[in-house]
Amino acid sequence: MKKTAHIISHSHWDREWYLPFEKHRYYFIKLMNNLIDQFKKEGNAFESFHLDGQTVLLEDYFAVHPENREIIKQLIEEKKLHIGPWYVLQDAFLTSSEANIRNLQIGLNDTKAYGHAAKIGYFPDTFGIYGQAPQILRQAGIDTAAFGRGVKPTGFNNTVSDSPNFESPYSEMIWQSPDGSSVLGILFANWYSNGNEIPADKKEANVFWDKKLQDAEKYASTNQLLFMNGCDHQPLQKTIPQAIETAAALYPDYTFKHSSFDQYTEALKESLPEKLQVIEGELRNQRTDGWSTLVNTASSRIYLKQWNNYCQTLLEKVAEPLATINFLAGGTYPREYLRFMWKSLMKNHPHDSICGCSVDEVHREMVTRFETVSQMGEVFVRENAAELAERIDTSETPEGGIPLVVINQTGWKKNDVITKVVDLEKVYFSQMHFEDIPFYLQDKETPGYKLINDQGETIECQLGDPVVEFGYELPDDKFRQPFFAKRAKLSFFADGIPSFGYKTFYLVPAETPEQFTGPDKMEEKSIEMENEYVHLHFHEDGSFDLIHKETGESFQRLGIYEDTGDVGNEYMYKEAKGHGAITTNGKTAEFKFLETTNLRTVLEVTQTLSIPASADDRLATERNQLIWHKDRVAGRSSEKTTITLRTVVTLAKGMKGPAFRLTIDNQARDHRLRVLFPTGLKADTHRADSIFEIVTRPNMPEEEWENPSFCHHQQRFCSLADDHIGLTVATDGLQEYEILADGTIAVTVLRSTAELGDWGNFPTPEAQCLGIQTAEWQVLPHEKDVIQSQAYVDAYEYKVPIVAVQPSIHKGLWPTTHQFVESEANGLAWSSMKVAEEQDDVMIRWFNPTPEKMSLKVSIKDYQSYKSTILEERTNQTEEQYKAGKSEIITLGFYQKG
Repeated sequence: MKKTAHIISHSHWDREWYLPFEKHRYYFIKLMNNLIDQFKKEGNAFESFHLDGQTVLLEDYFAVHPENREIIKQLIEEKKLHIGPWYVLQDAFLTSSEANIRNLQIGLNDTKAYGHAAKIGYFPDTFGIYGQAPQILRQAGIDTAAFGRGVKPTGFNNTVSDSPNFESPYSEMIWQSPDGSSVLGILFANWYSNGNEIPADKKEANVFWDKKLQDAEKYASTNQLLFMNGCDHQPLQKTIPQAIETAAALYPDYTFKHSSFDQYTEALKESLPEKLQVIEGELRNQRTDGWSTLVNTASSRIYLKQWNNYCQTLLEKVAEPLATINFLAGGTYPREYLRFMWKSLMKNHPHDSICGCSVDEVHREMVTRFETVSQMGEVFVRENAAELAERIDTSETPEGGIPLVVINQTGWKKNDVITKVVDLEKVYFSQMHFEDIPFYLQDKETPGYKLINDQGETIECQLGDPVVEFGYELPDDKFRQPFFAKRAKLSFFADGIPSFGYKTFYLVPAETPEQFTGPDKMEEKSIEMENEYVHLHFHEDGSFDLIHKETGESFQRLGIYEDTGDVGNEYMYKEAKGHGAITTNGKTAEFKFLETTNLRTVLEVTQTLSIPASADDRLATERNQLIWHKDRVAGRSSEKTTITLRTVVTLAKGMKGPAFRLTIDNQARDHRLRVLFPTGLKADTHRADSIFEIVTRPNMPEEEWENPSFCHHQQRFCSLADDHIGLTVATDGLQEYEILADGTIAVTVLRSTAELGDWGNFPTPEAQCLGIQTAEWQVLPHEKDVIQSQAYVDAYEYKVPIVAVQPSIHKGLWPTTHQFVESEANGLAWSSMKVAEEQDDVMIRWFNPTPEKMSLKVSIKDYQSYKSTILEERTNQTEEQYKAGKSEIITLGFYQKG
């Protein structure tokens, strides 16, 4: 039977990478204009072009050439130009679970305006792929995925090497998620440029095809051969019709076809052998030498990951569910603005962007985008929370009292310390001359206050000293209203705030104010912290012992900092030769208590570390000579500098473990700083938060692994446990960790390097991250492992705020305490709540982190539930109690009855 060579023209288009966005866009516009001319000129001879699987490129083009929208729409409708299914080609591991879903939802939604979407899970250059991708694709109606990385070594400048233990004998395989969902996986075994620049000249074509056909046949399981005619930022090859004619004349035993993924996958599925290799779960290059996994992009420019975590959390865990609660309370759901915020954020999610592996100009622009998203998200949350609070009846506020509404927009009941700045009295400029107001408020005696709940019960609170500050309001129906207010910071423990609901509290005048009293002053020799769950004892070097009160088990000498030289690049870490780690172990720290009350204890630990100022001179030579990081022998400089580490430790009432904020005055280059947690636990595997999965990974690599470093990606946490106790480290944008041979969890808090590191010499001095940098994490001891103990709930809740609002005193439709969604979801992990993109159905998503079936019972008054998909499709699958299967991502929809 004749073999068919499917030639798919494309250009893998990184919106920003070795050039900033606008410079890349200039060339992209040329590509698109040439493409339109090519389709006009060649007609049916130029059949197809694949637009890299991301619809954002159309927005980039139409911003300059809106007049060509109809031309492009016609090409897509005629299935000549192929778009989607993604909005951007994101990095899979460094963007959140919900960001991956929004990327697919928005991408497919965008394609509807053009009449056709390329239904292939396209991951051409993604730096490893999460294990739940097949389940996500299947729920979106996609049964095929194409990818370049994850199962075969890919090295410097995208050179692909063979491996005797390549996980599949073919470029075609079955890729299966933990829940059992599977897709046909297509590996670009010879990369996505194996058909690039095909010669039209007979002599050149003969040399080209002799090699390329042999290379493709080596891995093909069928008679359908794939040739990707393009590469990164590849200009259009206009001679493809002539090149195909030449090939057909030279090789009559083959059919050469200018093809598309639709045509190729259809032919491929008809030809597949009965049995293909099954690849399970994550694609992380486990069976390679470990030098080109690109995992260390997780620690390149950590400030980007921190910004991203803040913005993702703001949108998916605060803004969307809060807006949904407001919608259930009678408000409108501003889906267009939410979609706009998501699109703005996702422009920072492409793999060369969020990975921090581009030139400095790119990442400066990213910070501006993050700032923009944070501005939009913060005002959105403030306004939606205020709107919701104004629907709540606060008319029974005691005389002289101040109502406070605490909103829990998450899927778990909250017990949390709330800190809110409260306006004790406010005087508008319209009421008094503005120059007189500050003196009036300062001179006026401030009454004592106590805090009560809506049952009249007194709540312990701490009210700070009042200050007079300027403020303003922006009413819907009149000009801005400036004022001065007497304000004070209120802290209290809010117990039992219902999931998807709220509680109302009142700050009321009291003759005998309720105030916190601090614990007895601690002896200076004993630096300790304690609450109802844990006890910490600090050593002179700043490390600490952590006792888990429930079990009595303890962990010793946690929190030591370790610094090593890094002569790698933005993609990969390589330890400097001939220099061991420098640590804070045994070095004297300074301690200072910043707060000690019954509500919260805050301790500042200050340390200094003398380390080499940079790499030695050899590194510059190796960079200029394009020596691959694996082969570098540069060491560390003999010149020393001092970095200051200021760690603020907080242990509040209700916290299952202490939280840490590190501020680093980084004055050194070419190094990596980690915080170490020597658990002392003996285990072969550990757990880590990934995309809709708490994945189990081996502590030691496969036998092929040569790299001394065995780092991994994480989303929110990593965890190590034995049969009795475990330790989980939850983080805020710290997405790289390693499990050392002795059971130590090592989390990277800073990495400094100065070059991009691919295909040329691209200096990136700002990747050294000099000056003030920060890092935040929480340490959670628990019984058994992170899933059995459900410690993952605390890890997921870390850095997810709930919202406190000071409303006016008014009549309202809703009671002082209410829960809009009642759920029984014990054992499941809540992920999101929003209103559907195309109808007013409320969509709530969980995932099952266990291999067991779990029950899920959810109700919204006057709403009917149904089981949906990630695409928010309404179905007839209605139950009183749903079952979430093994590792299942489960989305329930709710529509109003009647």
